[in-house]
Amino acid sequence: MSGGSAGNPFRQPKAVWAVAFACIISFMGIGLVDPILPAISEDLHASPSQVTLLFTSYLVIMAVAMLVTGWVSSRIGAKRTLITGLVLIVVFSALAGSSDSIGGIIGFRAGWGLGNSLFVATSLAVIVAAASGGFSGAIILYEAALGIGIAVGPLLGGLLGHISWRGPFYGVAVLMAIALIATITLVRAQPKPARKTGLLDPIKALRHRGLLIMSLTALCYNWGFFTVLGYAPFPMGLHAIELGLVFTGWGLMVAIFSVAGAPWLQRRFGLAPTLYGNLTALAIVVFVIAAFTENQAVLVAAVIVAGIFIGINNTLTTQAVMMVAPVERPVASAAYGFVRFIGGGLAPFAAGKLAEAYNVHVPFLIGACSLVLGVVVLAFGHRDLVRAERRQAEVDAHAREGEKEAEETEAAEASTGTVS
Repeated sequence: MSGGSAGNPFRQPKAVWAVAFACIISFMGIGLVDPILPAISEDLHASPSQVTLLFTSYLVIMAVAMLVTGWVSSRIGAKRTLITGLVLIVVFSALAGSSDSIGGIIGFRAGWGLGNSLFVATSLAVIVAAASGGFSGAIILYEAALGIGIAVGPLLGGLLGHISWRGPFYGVAVLMAIALIATITLVRAQPKPARKTGLLDPIKALRHRGLLIMSLTALCYNWGFFTVLGYAPFPMGLHAIELGLVFTGWGLMVAIFSVAGAPWLQRRFGLAPTLYGNLTALAIVVFVIAAFTENQAVLVAAVIVAGIFIGINNTLTTQAVMMVAPVERPVASAAYGFVRFIGGGLAPFAAGKLAEAYNVHVPFLIGACSLVLGVVVLAFGHRDLVRAERRQAEVDAHAREGEKEAEETEAAEASTGTVS
């Protein structure tokens, strides 16, 4: 069984670190608003379901915009696409912080999601193309950035949100401006692809069985994931800093297990068994949340524990999607992102409505059932997962061999004093 990272994923060129830093800030934006959701609800006299639209507008627009990221990137180049996305995030996060209505914030979060779609889809492709250490190493680095961003985001959101709910939005604008400067300065322009991506290419890519199954599995997974992320802050009954600490603990679990846990489990058990077991374990945790939603201690502990399984799943599914899809990686990323973020975007709003119509337990019960459904859907792609793991092992072995040859050449040149 295979799947370890090839080489050290943290020995990377400066350009990769620049994009990774921007990824951290970008992913901070996902969890940054968690600690301030109750404060926004109170200050702007909005219901929880209205406030959860901050997630819905952001993620649904991000999902739909994923369909055009490849079209844009193949025409203006990856670096310009990254820069465009970062500029949009800076502008719309600042506008969200300046808004005085829940409708305005929701609208500006949609613009923020547009920028994030251009950045996220392109950043993964740039890191995979420029990173040393093989494909797995690039994915681990990308997921580490995701985990760190998700971990730091709630803490920063809680600290700034304790001063004002506007603080986290302005904080993102400043940090993204720094990431923008780093990207402009350190990332080299990459050659445009020989073939320009068509607007319908991501939709057409979903005709491939493996990619479609992985995408539908991710939709089910993201429904459960964002039900927890987007609605759990309301029944916790905590202040902004306390919520920030809870979701920082959750984010740390995401970061640690995406980098260390996922590769070890894949080596030990294989890709498919690890994904089946991991999604099942996450479903059990969300069932616990559904049963004990009104018990603050259990709810807090279960949310933090959920980060373990979310971190493992994020790394392994990203690897599997990139390997299972018989299309260019930017196209596969766009197709996959479109389907999974639809689930993530609709889940928090649906959770708020379900809680208002029934009770606070129902949204989490639905979220847990969606994770169980994800396991069933994933089982239909078992053969594709096996092939993806085999292909990943071949790619990583080739990368390790290339690094070994480069090191031997460098050593020989050093010993002779020649330079190639």
